[in-house]
Amino acid sequence: MTEIRTPRLLLRRWHDDDLAPMADINADPQVMRWIDDGSVRDLDSTAQDIERWEEEWDEEGFGIFAVELLASGELAGFTGLSVPEFLPEVQPAVAISWRLGSQFWGQGYASEAAHATLEFALQDRGLDRVISISRLGDEASENVIRKLGMAPEHETTHPMYGFALSVHSIDLTEFHG
Repeated sequence: MTEIRTPRLLLRRWHDDDLAPMADINADPQVMRWIDDGSVRDLDSTAQDIERWEEEWDEEGFGIFAVELLASGELAGFTGLSVPEFLPEVQPAVAISWRLGSQFWGQGYASEAAHATLEFALQDRGLDRVISISRLGDEASENVIRKLGMAPEHETTHPMYGFALSVHSIDLTEFHG
């Protein structure tokens, strides 16, 4: 089982009791504002997401980690790696992403989890390049992307929803772990 410990977080595979807290995060309009069309997700769609993330772990050897606070054991959200199939123009690529409950924002958790995930991707899984795709205007995500040392690559349009996206990347030679 793949786990990563940071000073404050445990990044791990998903447990059955993660479903309800992740569904609560996905049901928050403030959290979902920048995700796809901004719609919230219910318990069933969250269960489908977790199932898909676990399948990607089995198929790719990487995936989306549950992010747990070491101090309390609370599920804060997720960070991880996935193949961004919705955006064919960037293929082949592996993208890093994150989503935390709003009560966990502004404390550096997203940056801490994303940095550990990027190190895992480039050093443990042997990927030579990782991208990040964010919606233009999502300043919180852009801030995490800058902290990761990712460079702007290009802007594009979401093929399904039509809004502007920014693609950033970093490769192994640029990463400072």
